[in-house]
Amino acid sequence: MTTPVPPDGSPIPDPQQSSRPSQSSQPAQPSQSPQPPDRDPWAPPTGPAAAAQGTLRTAPVPPPYYAGARPNNGTGITALVLGLVGIVLGLFLVLFWVAWLPALLAVIFGGVGLGQAKKGLAGTKAMALSGLVLGVLGLLLAMGTGVVAVVAVKKVADTAHAKAEELNEKVKKDRKSAAAAEKARHLAFGQPYTFDNGLKVTVAKPEPFVPDEFAHGHAKGNKAVQITVTVVNTGSDRVPVETGLPNVNDADGASAELVIDGSGRQKVITGYVLPGKTVVGKYAFSLPSDAADRIEVEFTPDVGEWPDAYWSGPNS
Repeated sequence: MTTPVPPDGSPIPDPQQSSRPSQSSQPAQPSQSPQPPDRDPWAPPTGPAAAAQGTLRTAPVPPPYYAGARPNNGTGITALVLGLVGIVLGLFLVLFWVAWLPALLAVIFGGVGLGQAKKGLAGTKAMALSGLVLGVLGLLLAMGTGVVAVVAVKKVADTAHAKAEELNEKVKKDRKSAAAAEKARHLAFGQPYTFDNGLKVTVAKPEPFVPDEFAHGHAKGNKAVQITVTVVNTGSDRVPVETGLPNVNDADGASAELVIDGSGRQKVITGYVLPGKTVVGKYAFSLPSDAADRIEVEFTPDVGEWPDAYWSGPNS
């Protein structure tokens, strides 16, 4: 390969030789100052800068905030719900005794929620405050409802006691009246007794009776007596006599035998008794001789309506 020659004919310098400067042709390099050591940018300032910066007041650094952390309102919500439950339960008389528990818990959770709100651990204190207020109202309502319930129960108990006392007094009066009526129905021979239908009845003292030879119901050796019953209608209406036959008991309390003969001396009261009228019935009974010293006679105009009246006394 041929080397090109310049037009002026000058020789082409050798590039390797021209790139090697000679020691005499190299210019003198200026002297370089030494570099300072590397400084930590996060180290505190020193020297005059530190003195100047020390005179400045720095604001307190707030705690770091993490985007993922949120204030907790669970305590306030719990207080609010418990307060509402306490209010609702306190409105019912039958549930007041359980209303105080959620109301008290609402007060406790409300107080805790307010404390968390002051520390910044809760987003708002409105729920906690509402729960606290509702809890207090629930407690007051439960107490008021309890007082009303106690008063109502006491009133019911007093009313029941008064009714029981009234019923007891009525029973006592009825017993006294019944005893008085029972005593009034036990009379001596010859005394009148007026039934509630207006019939006044009198049983006369028994008289001796001698049955005829055809008599029925009289045993040999017994003592026969005649019972006379007088009935007067003291009312303004006619009154029927449904049961016109008396019962006779001897001294031992045994029933005497009714004597029927053909003499026609016996007369049974039947039918109606007109106002102001008097009817008389005559009956013969046979009593054992050893139990004929005392007689009791039972009579009622209607055994289905009126209890018997009793006439008793010695048989002489």
